[in-house]
Amino acid sequence: MDINVILSTVLYGLIGLVLMFVGYKFFDIITPYNFAEEIKEKNPAIGALIGGIFIATAIIVTATIR
Repeated sequence: MDINVILSTVLYGLIGLVLMFVGYKFFDIITPYNFAEEIKEKNPAIGALIGGIFIATAIIVTATIR
């Protein structure tokens, strides 16, 4: 394998993870709920919401990279 392919894959992966974290924090700021507290209380609806945020952000990042 070409080293450039490996490095670009790692770089895009790191950028994707950072953008997913930023998207999570942004949504956490604009909503009235404290996601960390709700997860500690084992609220399944918030868990599904956070999963949806990660999936939506991943779709956007993937479309941007292509």
